[in-house]
Amino acid sequence: MKLLFEKSVSGRTGVLPGPSDVPTGVHIREDRLREQSAEMPELSELDVIRHFTELSRRNFGVDTNFYPLGSCTMKYNPKVSERIAGYPGLAHLHPLLPQLRRGGMLTQGALAILYDMDLLLREITGMAGFTMQPLAGAHGELTGMMIMAAYHRDKGNKKSIVLAPDSAHGTNPASAAIAGYRVVSIPSTDNGDMDLDALKREINDQVAGIMLTCPSTLGLFDSHIQEICDLVHSVDGLAYYDGANLNAIVGKARPGDFGFDIVHLNLHKTFATPHGGGGPGAGPVGVKEKLLPYLPISIVVKRNDGTFALEYDRPKSIGYIAPFYGNFGIVVRAYAYILMLGKAGLRHVAETAVLNANYLRAKLRPYYQPAVDRVCMHECVFTTTEKMAANGVHALDIAKALIDRGFHPPTVYFPITVKEAIMIEPTETESKETLDAFIEAMIEIARLAEDEPEKLKTAPTTTPVSRPDEVAAAKNLNIACL
Repeated sequence: MKLLFEKSVSGRTGVLPGPSDVPTGVHIREDRLREQSAEMPELSELDVIRHFTELSRRNFGVDTNFYPLGSCTMKYNPKVSERIAGYPGLAHLHPLLPQLRRGGMLTQGALAILYDMDLLLREITGMAGFTMQPLAGAHGELTGMMIMAAYHRDKGNKKSIVLAPDSAHGTNPASAAIAGYRVVSIPSTDNGDMDLDALKREINDQVAGIMLTCPSTLGLFDSHIQEICDLVHSVDGLAYYDGANLNAIVGKARPGDFGFDIVHLNLHKTFATPHGGGGPGAGPVGVKEKLLPYLPISIVVKRNDGTFALEYDRPKSIGYIAPFYGNFGIVVRAYAYILMLGKAGLRHVAETAVLNANYLRAKLRPYYQPAVDRVCMHECVFTTTEKMAANGVHALDIAKALIDRGFHPPTVYFPITVKEAIMIEPTETESKETLDAFIEAMIEIARLAEDEPEKLKTAPTTTPVSRPDEVAAAKNLNIACL
């Protein structure tokens, strides 16, 4: 496919503007102006439309194909939520509109949504209060770690360590480190749970808290979760819940009831808002009662007269962590999704997500090696068999072969504790027919990996780019404009 610059024809245009009635005086310093005119492609409207339509056909998304990306919950986004978020009364609001003064009624609906969303997320997680400001999961992690640090600083605690399992998301130790902590990794046992004996050896007065994903990145629910939280609490540490995998337990169990003190949620995972491409996202953070004073400003409060306002007088707050109120449009989408499903619907989400993952696990178990051979939650993790490995077949080969069969590859090489990891998360929105087609493709690939491995080495063969040298691509980026 040619670039727009390659399609350019001198003198061609898609617009014939009339004479301008705007003064053309230049008010920019001469030394700030370009010496030469920008070289832009010259194209008709039809050229441009066809170019970007063709690009869209090459895009792989959950609206077009099965997207079983493990630990990311790439499920279908209901279009009703998109439509509601696009209502002019919500989408066209300016964040600087007044709250209560003249014209303030324009913002009361938006503030009501933020207030109600806080209440809904409290009920779902067992927390005492939320901030909607964080713009993504990792941003929520950092916010949670800043709250943890503020709590210990306020109490005069001299703590320097945050614990994390060896299968943690990479952003967990990064967030703790940015917040000023040293991260200590706790190993997992052969059954995928955290090693309690190893944890007990690391528990001391220097421990500020622990960061856990529950269910874990292995797709497993740690049966010792409450004991883990109790051990951390015994030294006045805080338990932090990474909500990336909440989709497995939403409506069924609440992190606050396990003993977690801080929770971040990925609205773009659990509550079916757009996900991928770098954003937009939303990572609200909830806390238990004792941590409420440290939440970021501002907080939406409901006044005695029933109106809503933003509260700024919070002397122990960690301050702003994002402009205004976070990604409001994403919050609206999630709000609509939660109201549409209700409590029973959210519970059904978790039940179906877990059922689908275990269906895949059972069907693929004869053909791939399970990372941990036990009932999983929302995702299952496999690795290559001994014969595949002997034939030089890697997880990457299996992933690339799936592209030729119309499926987005699952996550590979994560968690890093599993060699040649293949992490599959089907979510609750996929039909049995889709899962069966994916299973059939995975079985076909498994047979090729053991009997005709060379057929996998060149995959994918149906895409504009087959298999680039990824190291060379990373070192020699081609950022030519499309």
